[in-house]
Amino acid sequence: MVEIALRSHAKIGEGPTWDPRTGELVWVDILNSEIHFYRPATGEDRVQRVDQHVGAAKLRESGGLVLNMVGGVALLDSDGGFRWLADLGRDGVRGNDAAVDRQGRLWAGTMRYDQARGGGRLYRVDPDGTVATILDDVTISNGIDWSPEDTRMYYADTPTGKVDVFDVRDGTVVNRRTFVTIDRGSPDGLTVDAEGCIWLALWGAGAVHRYTPDGRLDRVIPIPASRVTACAFGGADLTDLYVTSAHADGEDLSGALFVVPDAGVGRPPGYFAG
Repeated sequence: MVEIALRSHAKIGEGPTWDPRTGELVWVDILNSEIHFYRPATGEDRVQRVDQHVGAAKLRESGGLVLNMVGGVALLDSDGGFRWLADLGRDGVRGNDAAVDRQGRLWAGTMRYDQARGGGRLYRVDPDGTVATILDDVTISNGIDWSPEDTRMYYADTPTGKVDVFDVRDGTVVNRRTFVTIDRGSPDGLTVDAEGCIWLALWGAGAVHRYTPDGRLDRVIPIPASRVTACAFGGADLTDLYVTSAHADGEDLSGALFVVPDAGVGRPPGYFAG
């Protein structure tokens, strides 16, 4: 069921995003300051280095990427041009997981390097660089995605051991409550499929869980690496589930990129409008 797409040995592989325009999976190795472009058709994995740790790289409408980095949010053009869009830099803090909503805005999370409680944030960065602080008491800001109707947002602050759900209202989120509580491993990256089900990567548990919109666990996919970090659907029909992982001593496949063919049906990615 689970296949090895790439023996990448990443320090912290994260943030897979399928680019239907190029037929590539974009993902990052945070602590190696690398953006990867994996092409399943050929097995090629092209690497672009940046000069800071990069927590996420997401697609832009105009081409290129929007990056969640140590200094804040930056734009990387298709021709390699680089410029800062929003200054989110704080001492001892780096960008972590991020996602683009259907209105073309980036929701960018941060965390402290020492993982101190409450040291992170969740921001919304608009295409013109305007920043709104959505959550200001976060430890490790992680998985973010929305229901197909854009009425709910799912979110994981990893050390809480929970995935929370919010109602979406007027460009922000309200009515925070627990969606699921994790009893083994810690919640990391997540994605919502075309049926509205939530696929959750479990750091420390070597698995991806699928939950129905009412919070019922209906599928468990074991992954041959304990530190599973994130998942996303890709391939021409968005039916293959790609799973990133992080290094763990003594694990041969830690840091590899995995794929579960025909796992389900995903949704097209959001494109940052800036």
